[in-house]
Amino acid sequence: MDEGPDSRLLEATRAGDASSFEVFYRRHCPVVLGYCAQRVRDPELAADLMAETFTAVLVAVHDSRRALPDTPLAWLFTIAHRKLIDSYRRGQVEDEARRRLQLEPLVLYDADIERIEEIAQQTDVATELARKLPADQFEALRARVLEERSYTDTAQELRCSEAVARKRVSRALTALRTAIGDVS
Repeated sequence: MDEGPDSRLLEATRAGDASSFEVFYRRHCPVVLGYCAQRVRDPELAADLMAETFTAVLVAVHDSRRALPDTPLAWLFTIAHRKLIDSYRRGQVEDEARRRLQLEPLVLYDADIERIEEIAQQTDVATELARKLPADQFEALRARVLEERSYTDTAQELRCSEAVARKRVSRALTALRTAIGDVS
């Protein structure tokens, strides 16, 4: 299996190549798990959020009515962020995608919990980004991806043109890909 760009992996997954999704999952699992673990401080809850995130990605990829994302990594973190917010609102992790695919609940053992705690200590995407990105790119990424604001709103907040806001987000996403590669 060619470990090409994420967009190609998702296209191949949609076409029925399960090994492509495995590559996508292995590539991004540690940083998504770290992202969740840093925010919930509970290894089991973080693992549930990570599992539900990737299951939701798989369901979405196989929904032919949906277009595949232009920026798969940003899309992945948007899904993880939404799962996190939803879990806060509900007081539990929603397992709709897992049930839809008829997957068994995630079972963790002591060694799994220790590994999650280890990953959480080593991985903090926000800190990594803050260290690697210029402030203007970080703010553009925060507004557009994490807060899901339009490019128009992002540009107004940053006092720049919409084209400049788009370029800052693009550069930040490129740096994020590099940062994730350094972390994993």
